[in-house]
Amino acid sequence: MPLAVRSLRAALALGSVLALLGVAHADAVAAPRPFGHDCTPLSGVRFCPTRDDRERVPSFDGVPLDVDVTLPPSGDGPFPTIVMLHGWGGSKAMFESASANSAYSNVALASRGYAVVNYSARGWGRSCGVPASRTAGCERGWTHLADQRYEIRDTQYLLGLLVDQGIADPRALGATGVSYGGIQSLELAFLRDRVRLRNGKLVRWRSPKGRLLTLRAAWARWGTADLAGSLTLNGRISDARRARVGASWEPLGIPKQSYINGLYSLAAISAYLAPPGADATADLTTWKAITDAARETPAARSLVRELTRYHGAAGVADRRRAVAPLLIQNGWTDDLFPAIDGVYAYRLAGSGRRGFVALQIGDLGHPRAQTRLGEEGVFLRQGLAFFDRFLRGRRGGPGNGAVTAFLQSCPESTPSRPLRARSWDSLARGRLILASRASGTVTSDGGDPTVGRTIDPIGGGGACAAVTPTKARGTLVLERRVRRTTVVAGLPIISMRVRASAGRAYVVARLWSVGRDGKMRLIGRGAVRLRAKQRGAVRFQLLGTGWRLAAGDRVRLELLGRDAPYLRPNDEEGFKVRVSRVRALLPVVGR
Repeated sequence: MPLAVRSLRAALALGSVLALLGVAHADAVAAPRPFGHDCTPLSGVRFCPTRDDRERVPSFDGVPLDVDVTLPPSGDGPFPTIVMLHGWGGSKAMFESASANSAYSNVALASRGYAVVNYSARGWGRSCGVPASRTAGCERGWTHLADQRYEIRDTQYLLGLLVDQGIADPRALGATGVSYGGIQSLELAFLRDRVRLRNGKLVRWRSPKGRLLTLRAAWARWGTADLAGSLTLNGRISDARRARVGASWEPLGIPKQSYINGLYSLAAISAYLAPPGADATADLTTWKAITDAARETPAARSLVRELTRYHGAAGVADRRRAVAPLLIQNGWTDDLFPAIDGVYAYRLAGSGRRGFVALQIGDLGHPRAQTRLGEEGVFLRQGLAFFDRFLRGRRGGPGNGAVTAFLQSCPESTPSRPLRARSWDSLARGRLILASRASGTVTSDGGDPTVGRTIDPIGGGGACAAVTPTKARGTLVLERRVRRTTVVAGLPIISMRVRASAGRAYVVARLWSVGRDGKMRLIGRGAVRLRAKQRGAVRFQLLGTGWRLAAGDRVRLELLGRDAPYLRPNDEEGFKVRVSRVRALLPVVGR
């Protein structure tokens, strides 16, 4: 073969090899690697996990975070991106799935075109939570209880890294979470384009490379905007249009004892807690002792201010600023973060006047709640459409200010259709009134303790627990029979006149439905803390009621000075409250 031909063929062969190598090199460079992690196929999407502790991502202060990213089936990015924030006691795995059948999961969202971030919050899982994960960088990697200066900044920092890597679209950043993750989702929405520094100062949110960032959507499920006002009840949180920050400060509330004990016990065995006295911003053990004492002390007031300012959305609420588009979900029968917490956050966000906000309320959430598949499906479709609208520019989802509500029903299998309204104020315009001129004395040792245990969210009989009506000592009862089917949906208002003895007195209100079977079921509860020797008019709202009263049913209001073990009883001092001129306004759908 002539030399020239051989040379030509060799050149062509070499060119082909180089071309192939060039293509392979280009593919290798283009393949996205979030946080430097390799991706593998998973149920039609790409899963890019932290495979061992060495691959964890150092946060803004060096604490190593265990982060997984799930990418859509194809593409190099940037992608619209959603962070899924786990609940108390959980980790990054809480909303991770091996298939798209779990609709609220990383795989399901990635299959819709989103990059999904799942990470263990600092102090949980292998983000310094598990003892074996506490390597260098974990020296102060304990949980800070949804602190904007730490947990929330962690989320913002991770999103900023992904933006700088070209994986997350800076114009389409979202967040969602349940319970503890719902609290953080609310905080992210209210911060929107700001970051809280460790010194408390608020500055513009920037990526590590300096790019200005803004959260574009948040779906907060089963959360609260005021952690102190949710863990303790003083009766000052309401659905007033002009929501007041700091309502839970004075007087200090009644601790939700059974929940606080359960939550702390869970953290003590599964989280990294700061040693007592080591960190004033994260001293959960000392905080619990202060809360358990339930006394008006400087330490207790300081704790309430700390929780309100840094550990909830109320601390960054500003009537002059819009929040990120926000979808809020809470439950009538959730005794931890009930319907009133969702409505309060809705009001803080401006009820739709300062930016987009919508509300979902149902028989769901923490115990005593039930979570029904049909109800969950409706809310999930709304949530997905909400994200598609604000992160992908598509139409659909609930309207601004809108409310979608399912009623509590018993038994759990009872079918239910949603109530829909353009706003919270238009959900229930009618009123059902219970009133009495009779007076009575409620006492700190009154009521039937068996009933209290039956309706306790931790260890009780659930939302549909039925008890026999009785008139226990130390209580005052009002009752009325309804003549036609009546739908109660909202936050009932209780007003009365009181004359309290010395001591940390309070009045509990329980609302019951008494059916034709002669049994009564709890459909609403609340409490108001009184000042020492308080006298005069008192007004407060129950935590939420969504219930259908059938014709012939009786609605029963019970006032008493004890709701143990749910609320901490005052057995040390004891008290008496003379109650008169009681009036209950129940919000009714329709006439």
